[in-house]
Amino acid sequence: MENFLKNLGVIILLLGVVCLLVYKFALQENWLLVASIVLEIGGILTYIFVNKAIRQ
Repeated sequence: MENFLKNLGVIILLLGVVCLLVYKFALQENWLLVASIVLEIGGILTYIFVNKAIRQ
């Protein structure tokens, strides 16, 4: 479970990248851009805070 939590931020970042790829190649919808930026910021913050909490 600890390994999953360590990689949760990276998984969320990859979901944001998938949203950007869908935007580029399939749908040109603005909600995909909003979802991708939310996932990117959320993934970065999750990675920072979860790894800080695990180390303590």
